[in-house]
Amino acid sequence: MRRAIVQDDVQLDVWSAELEELLVRIGRRFGRSGLTAADASLCAHGLLGPVGRKNSWQLAEHAGHGTPAGLQHLLSRACWNPDEIRDDLQEYVAEKLGTSMGVLIVDDTGFLKKGTVSAGVQRQYSGTAGACN
Repeated sequence: MRRAIVQDDVQLDVWSAELEELLVRIGRRFGRSGLTAADASLCAHGLLGPVGRKNSWQLAEHAGHGTPAGLQHLLSRACWNPDEIRDDLQEYVAEKLGTSMGVLIVDDTGFLKKGTVSAGVQRQYSGTAGACN
């Protein structure tokens, strides 16, 4: 059992290092001050982490901030170009996974939404659940 835990820890360390490498690579796209790049990194960690509800308040709390102002600035007022970040991500994936014969297939499979009274929970098409009726 201990061996499995050690292997999991090593794998987690590898994934964490790769995420940090990617965040450094795209961080230059978020302005000169560094604050916005740091907010982008904290946002990514929150979105990938154990935060229950993925909104700016919960992401800010997860990051140790008293308010969501930095994340809200990142998402609503900061100047950054999503196309440049997409290109950086594509380059990163090609470097890490690419081969001369490689093909990337993106699966848009979603997940079923829960609830009946919250906004946006109407039954929608999902590749795993089939067409909505």
